[in-house]
Amino acid sequence: MRKVFETMVTRKNDEAVSPVIGVILMVAITVILAAVIAAFVFGMSGNISKTKVVAVSVQQPTADKITVTYQGGQDAQTLTAINVTVDTAGATWSPFVTGHTDIGQMMTAAGAQLTVGSTTTATAATATPFTGRDHVIATGYFTDGAQQVLIDTYV
Repeated sequence: MRKVFETMVTRKNDEAVSPVIGVILMVAITVILAAVIAAFVFGMSGNISKTKVVAVSVQQPTADKITVTYQGGQDAQTLTAINVTVDTAGATWSPFVTGHTDIGQMMTAAGAQLTVGSTTTATAATATPFTGRDHVIATGYFTDGAQQVLIDTYV
């Protein structure tokens, strides 16, 4: 009696990535590369400006006052002034921009820096007190000519 041994033949596939996946990856790389080159050629990357890092806080300690306080920040050395407005009619600021009693201002002396903790306070006219939902905007002005909204909030 003779024994018959059967042998199984298996085939091993050593390919790491199928040709379809390879083609898809090549197309994706080409599209991304073309987009980056187009951004530089057409100047899309040139209009991006750096955001300044400066902190300002707003509080309403009483019904007739809103106080804005300068907190400093990474770009404090380039900050020259902060102008503050509130949307309530009749508000007066102390200190204020000359000729504009509706705009509060914190400003540096020539060649100096704003001091952390500097404040400007708006006082409501007696006929129109603050409502508790007043829109306050503080805009920073920097030595390089840039302007940036530092805070836009309601108090």
